[in-house]
Amino acid sequence: MTTFADSSAVVKLYVEEPDSPEVGALGEPFTVSRITRVEVVSAFWRKVRMGEVSAAAAGGLSDEFSADWWGVGRPPRFNVVGPHPSILEDACRLVPLYGLRAFDAIQLASAVAARTADPSCDRFACYDERLAQAATAEGFRPAV
Repeated sequence: MTTFADSSAVVKLYVEEPDSPEVGALGEPFTVSRITRVEVVSAFWRKVRMGEVSAAAAGGLSDEFSADWWGVGRPPRFNVVGPHPSILEDACRLVPLYGLRAFDAIQLASAVAARTADPSCDRFACYDERLAQAATAEGFRPAV
């Protein structure tokens, strides 16, 4: 069984937040969209702007995430999907259907593509209510 994790879930692997332990307990590797690379780093630096972490801490989190992403000294922590043009086209289908924001639609379209390639990828981890509902409507089981 494989879990697709959107950026809101991946951030919880690095920053202690409510529900961080439940994301960590899902098992690895996680399948993620390639846009997760940008969204997670952005989330770390947003925490600096909000005064929640220092710039040094955000830099360290970004480095740790990068090492996991690229598999520095170990296998990568994530299986990465797209965005292939077909994923972007599917995201266009999902936007009006579920009222999703652009990157959320790309996340869900990436999960659909991952499930097509690997039917065991049937769980979706996220902490955005609208995206979670859309994922359930698309046939994913909630992972968290």
